[in-house]
Amino acid sequence: MGLMLFQGISGLYGGIALVMDPSGDLLKMPISILENSPFENFLIPGLILLTILGIFPIIVLYGLWKRRYWSWIGALTVSTALIIWIGVQIWMVGYHPEPPLQIIYGLLGLILFILTIHSSVRNSLQD
Repeated sequence: MGLMLFQGISGLYGGIALVMDPSGDLLKMPISILENSPFENFLIPGLILLTILGIFPIIVLYGLWKRRYWSWIGALTVSTALIIWIGVQIWMVGYHPEPPLQIIYGLLGLILFILTIHSSVRNSLQD
């Protein structure tokens, strides 16, 4: 649940910042990194980050806390979305080692996925 909270807060922070300032200046992200992407600015990526990787993980966290079975599917969706997000990001804008956010969030997605598919997690939500 701690990792889901971390992802939710990160997604909210980054998403809100990119929606408020689609130029990327608020996060010190140069617009030039979008040259090989279909985006002219960070608005659409910001909206995706805000909703799918920010708001949705917070909803899933609530479900995990309340031990709702749907939260298992939600956690699987969040982890898969995060892995896809990082993969597509690297494909579109390239790998940027400084700061190592792509590695950190890619690993977070993998760890969340592994934890989610672990039978003890799934079984604990069937009660």
